[in-house]
Amino acid sequence: MKAVIFSDVHLSITEAGKERMAVFTSFLRSINPSETRLVIVLGDLFDFWFEYKHVVFSGYFDVLRAFAALHDQGVQFHFICGNHDLWAGRFLAENLGFHIHTDTALLDIGGRRVLLVHGDGMNPRDVSYRIYKWIARTRLVVALFRMLHPDWAMGLAQTLSHASRRLSHAEDITKGSEVEPLRCFARDALAQGKADVVMCGHCHCPTSEAYPTPSGTGLYINTGDWLYHQSYVVWDGSTFRIASFPAASGHVSRHETAQADCKREQ
Repeated sequence: MKAVIFSDVHLSITEAGKERMAVFTSFLRSINPSETRLVIVLGDLFDFWFEYKHVVFSGYFDVLRAFAALHDQGVQFHFICGNHDLWAGRFLAENLGFHIHTDTALLDIGGRRVLLVHGDGMNPRDVSYRIYKWIARTRLVVALFRMLHPDWAMGLAQTLSHASRRLSHAEDITKGSEVEPLRCFARDALAQGKADVVMCGHCHCPTSEAYPTPSGTGLYINTGDWLYHQSYVVWDGSTFRIASFPAASGHVSRHETAQADCKREQ
């Protein structure tokens, strides 16, 4: 069974986001359901997602339709909520077949225990964000936000998202504030034997690094993003590797570290 894992697509209905949405939709349509039976979203698929009882954001229609087509052909989906789509839930689960994980998930992929996490809130300095995240998921806040007209909610979210990205953007993405906290989290989880592979998103930096585990060697992978790299991870039946779309564009990015297989000592 092959698997495809990606994060931080940041689908946006703005004019600037239309090209990225079209490319990503083409990527989904390029997945062959007879070969790839598992697709995992590691959060921030959308720049903003909120589920109303009777409304779905029409700007995402083509992408949702592409997911639906894969689901109809037997592809299994998992969704790890990110900081931009922490309200993912009923619609994605009931209509597209996503298994929704609000924080982390531990899945068996090819006999390897893979710990999946978006990565938001891992930075020790993110205390205020962790408080915000807890509040934002309370029933009261969700009910109050649902009272906003969908057009107003989307407009507000797009404005805040753009401002946040502008403030947090690093000229050298390998030196972003979230890169090292995620690396430390993965290294510790592997050292403690919690998983054979730790896979994250969030910091937008495609990475594949080997670290010790109690039984051998494990792997930390960051899937990168679609804002700058159009990168994703493929499990081909024996190895996790970072790829880019379209493949003809060459290497993933100048930021990618050397790939390493995840192997246990026998």
